[in-house]
Amino acid sequence: MYLSIWFGILMGSAGCSSPDKQPPATALSQAQKAMLAQEVVLQDNPLAKRMNNPSSMPTVPPAGAKISYSQVNITLPVLAMTFDDGPHPSLTPKLLDILKERNIKCTFFVIGKNAKMYPKIIQRILAEGHEIGNHTWTHCSLTSRSDPQIRSELQQSEDALFATANYRPHLIRPPYGAINARVKQMMFSEFGYSTIMWSVDPQDWRRPGVSVVTSRLVNGAHPGAIMLAHDIHPPTIQAMPSMFDQLLAKGYQFVTVSQLMNMEKANMPVGLVIRPAVPVDDKDPTPLPQ
Repeated sequence: MYLSIWFGILMGSAGCSSPDKQPPATALSQAQKAMLAQEVVLQDNPLAKRMNNPSSMPTVPPAGAKISYSQVNITLPVLAMTFDDGPHPSLTPKLLDILKERNIKCTFFVIGKNAKMYPKIIQRILAEGHEIGNHTWTHCSLTSRSDPQIRSELQQSEDALFATANYRPHLIRPPYGAINARVKQMMFSEFGYSTIMWSVDPQDWRRPGVSVVTSRLVNGAHPGAIMLAHDIHPPTIQAMPSMFDQLLAKGYQFVTVSQLMNMEKANMPVGLVIRPAVPVDDKDPTPLPQ
């Protein structure tokens, strides 16, 4: 609207000025084109300026974190978006651009070999406020490996992240979702990892199409959800802007998995406060004044 008013003033002043001061027709045409282009952009993307409200919760898991999570128990419209199997040399930077435009922080479960291969992307992920979790060194099925092999997979991946960015992960996502109670306990007790599963899976690895990935994530979103996707498939990256904008328009806030865990911990009762017994006079059953 303000641009239209400015344009009207410009036209009016041009009509009242002397011919030698009148702007060239080509310059006016360029101004018109610029304004029209801006109006088209705003019309095509009415949520272009919508931003995520960043969380102030801690960015590491809370003390007393549980051994495993697939969602958290909160009622606020807050959720965590997670991405597996990267980093990808071209798709992950595109995703990071999308997230940066909306001030959204996510959790990336990276494969150790990929982290070693693309250190600058790992460094950018962390520099822009995202969280990184362990996704093993080779993307192996943990339930099909011996304990020494599992330890090697986790340690090599963690060492790669530390060498690349001086960062040690606190979370693990088992490739293929292949996990059992024994392996969870081993990873928790030996590495301090909480196992992070998910509550919303668009099955984007099947390449169902951009609109299907978008609708599955939007329709599946709920307070405390941990949502899964993969930043190695082009249709997934294409689905992200619309998915994020739709959920932001619904009032959802995006946080990292650790921040979501901290929100659940903050809402949990730490115990009942038991008042001491009220003293009673032996001759009068009425409680004494406190």
